[in-house]
Amino acid sequence: VQLQASGGGLVQTGGSLRLSCAASGSFSINALAWYRRAPGKQREFVARISSGGILVAAESVKGRFTISRDNAKNTVFLQMNSLKPEDTAVYYCNFFPARSFWGPGTLVTVSS
Repeated sequence: VQLQASGGGLVQTGGSLRLSCAASGSFSINALAWYRRAPGKQREFVARISSGGILVAAESVKGRFTISRDNAKNTVFLQMNSLKPEDTAVYYCNFFPARSFWGPGTLVTVSS
């Protein structure tokens, strides 16, 4: 199963974006996650959701970002609110734990 992220763009500080991640096959039994890589930094974990809907988010995004999934549509989402310039990054979706294949991700740029 391959995952493809989309929905990134340019937004002002305080704005919102919703990222989507479409799977090429069924992933209902898998935990899924969003990760990001900011310019000049290593890729980091953002949020994950288990097959049963249990959510875990990084401290830096708690209360602002929400991960969700639609197993019928093989899609996982990341709702991002109250965006900050430090959220600027390429966002990736992958399984949790992450598998070795990473798609191109989707770029989110937050202007100050």
